[in-house]
Amino acid sequence: MSNRPAPKGERIQKALANAGFGSRRELERQIAAGEVRVNGQVAKLGDRITPEDRVTVGKRRVGAWRLTPTAHRTIVYNKPLGELVTRFDPQGRPTVFPRLPRLQTGRWIAVGRLDINTTGLLILTTDGELANRLMHPSRQIEREYAVRVLGEPSESQLQQLVEGVKLEDGPARFEEIVASGGEGANRWFHVVIMEGRKREVRRLWESVGLQVSRLKRVRFGPVMLDSRLLAGNWRNLAREELVSLQEMAGLDSSRGRAVAQRRPARFNSRTRKGRHSGR
Repeated sequence: MSNRPAPKGERIQKALANAGFGSRRELERQIAAGEVRVNGQVAKLGDRITPEDRVTVGKRRVGAWRLTPTAHRTIVYNKPLGELVTRFDPQGRPTVFPRLPRLQTGRWIAVGRLDINTTGLLILTTDGELANRLMHPSRQIEREYAVRVLGEPSESQLQQLVEGVKLEDGPARFEEIVASGGEGANRWFHVVIMEGRKREVRRLWESVGLQVSRLKRVRFGPVMLDSRLLAGNWRNLAREELVSLQEMAGLDSSRGRAVAQRRPARFNSRTRKGRHSGR
């Protein structure tokens, strides 16, 4: 048995990823490019750091509190209409962060964004690496939205949306479109996308000449928006939800804990009518 003491600190790319400075792969590229310094010296892959070290990523100083190991926490927030997913708005509009539970250490990182006119499920975590991996397009994680459009789409328009259209930032498509009723000039649908590009759902409908009047995210991967969670409220992620997210992100499920909570009811897609699928 070796009597050598355990190495001090945490590997730099892991510590910075947990602090929310990017994915490990992105940080490894920055370290290799000489963009990360520790105590004034250019860092190397595999270096270990502690909260006592002076660390900079590019021109950004890494606060010691962000390098302090802590148990990660992940929550679900039901975002109301009119709130921004940003820490500060020059126009003074309300943001989601004042409504979230206060943290002794770390900071809340939003897994993707919802624009000011989009409501619904928002996942927030103190685990920077988990957040970055879940947001990376290569993970191909389903996002489901309830959307109300003005007018009744034709079968050809719906087919076009699942087959794919060209947007200004590249091709896009819905994995699935499910009719969910409506009355008058408005029609409701549930749609699934695999990416989180800016205003992607709205732009897809606009590409076939239809306007979105309401948009609500109801699912991110295995996490559903519980109907009991009122707008402007949050809940801790259930253990099984957190484990599923970590597995999707390719992370060890033992890295974090969630407060136990009853699993939210799932929407049974087999009861829905009018399914359009590109699969």
